Amino acid sequence: MRYVFGPVPSRRLGRSLGVDPVPAKTCDWNCVYCQLGRTSAPTHARRAWVPTEALLEELRETLARHAGEIDWVTFSGSGEPTLHRDLGRMIRGAKAASPVPVAVITNGSTLALEEVREALLAADAVLPTVSAGSEEVWLRLHRPASASSGGDSGFERFVEGLVAFGEQYEGRLWPEVMLVAGINDDDGALADIAALLARIRPDEIHLLSPSRPPTEPWVQPVGPEVIAHAAALLGAVATVVPPAEIPEAHAFAEEERIEEAVLSLIRRHPMREEELSGYFGRWTPEEVHAALSSLEADGTARATTRDDGRYWCAA
Repeated sequence: MRYVFGPVPSRRLGRSLGVDPVPAKTCDWNCVYCQLGRTSAPTHARRAWVPTEALLEELRETLARHAGEIDWVTFSGSGEPTLHRDLGRMIRGAKAASPVPVAVITNGSTLALEEVREALLAADAVLPTVSAGSEEVWLRLHRPASASSGGDSGFERFVEGLVAFGEQYEGRLWPEVMLVAGINDDDGALADIAALLARIRPDEIHLLSPSRPPTEPWVQPVGPEVIAHAAALLGAVATVVPPAEIPEAHAFAEEERIEEAVLSLIRRHPMREEELSGYFGRWTPEEVHAALSSLEADGTARATTRDDGRYWCAA
């Protein structure tokens, strides 16, 4: 499968069938905590990065073969999904093909564009990134391409887009707050985030902290006491959903070769070696480990050790 992957085990969306409408790292941000590495060539361009009909055909076939096995169809993948100009058509196509609800995980950078807000209205849930309520923290966390030109950073435009979308959208608005130790976990930063969230009137607030290997090695997750404190402060705005255990899920693994199946997954969703070993029902843990070793040897995959184990991602 070229554009559909998973389902991946999601803390928030259960068995989430991923849809990837842009090539790897097609994004206008270069977040310090991104699990997919640096954005080497940031772009603001909205275009047909991948063929829309081919993506929809692959998605329809997958949904038909695995009815009842998927909790959400999630547009996210390996870049910023709203940079595909046909995202609205893709969302409507997914909903026409199956009763499975559709979510979009976005950094929110393009919500200032009316055509993007219109495209997202068809989704059942939209999860924009709202991890900073001040320009200073926003720039430190996300390093947007708009700031590299030396002009307007784009923060006010980002805020205006969020507020405008909150006023239009009737689905489930679930902003994600990624807490990074020493960056946005103090009372001042959290108060700024709460003030911005209050302006967009979310249904829920999803708290996260970096669990997979981040782009910058100095990035660290916050502890449970900080999560609890943030939940208390942000709870005045909306119901807060703290990080949860990752549910069990198994890949459909439509690919014929195990190496292709493993690489298709980890280039979009890095996973712990322990999770991967039993993730592909078609192959034994020993075969998965052999595939990982082969991918590492030929330079297409690499492992990174964290406190909770070894994570595998595309090289």
